[in-house]
Amino acid sequence: MNQNQNTIQTWDQLAQKYHDKFKDVTLYDGTYDLFCAAVAKEEAAVLEIGCGPGNITNYLLSKHPSYKILATDAAPSMVALGQVNNPTANFQVLDARAISQIKQLFDAVMCGFCMPYLSKEESIQMIKDSHALLHNGGVLYFSVIENNYEKSETQTSSDGQYTMHVYYHQADYLQQALAECGFELLHLLRIAYPKPNDMVDTHLIFIARK
Repeated sequence: MNQNQNTIQTWDQLAQKYHDKFKDVTLYDGTYDLFCAAVAKEEAAVLEIGCGPGNITNYLLSKHPSYKILATDAAPSMVALGQVNNPTANFQVLDARAISQIKQLFDAVMCGFCMPYLSKEESIQMIKDSHALLHNGGVLYFSVIENNYEKSETQTSSDGQYTMHVYYHQADYLQQALAECGFELLHLLRIAYPKPNDMVDTHLIFIARK
């Protein structure tokens, strides 16, 4: 089993635990509000990549119930849980690396908490694929864990039961990828995410317009 398959399988097994742990997305509410403000259109067609159990989906719909959201994730149990949590959205099992298969254009693309599980090359490709799926003026949101890419690592849960590979990313090459695609960077934000043992990760948020 390769790293990608192992990560997807792990998330498939952890859907309910992930939902419960990250149900409160308050730390990121302000960034989602900036995203919605940039979208502006009330009946926007929104593609969500790596939706998990639909926590971000739920926040977006609570603020803008008229959004037409297609939420995708590679883990079937995440998609099933997301659909239960958000009956007015459409959910589909689809790997983030395969979004070019979608035959529809969107007003916005939301990708929260997915790119830590995509390599540098896969992340750059996802930016390119998102550009192709957006109407002119469309908005892209994505978040990464900021650190030297070379420090990317396989992490194991505290009980030793689950493993997944986590990729760290750098602002420079992601900004370059956005510029090369023709995106205008609207916001570049850093959020301190507290971890156990008084450790802190820096989450880097990009919001850009086609």
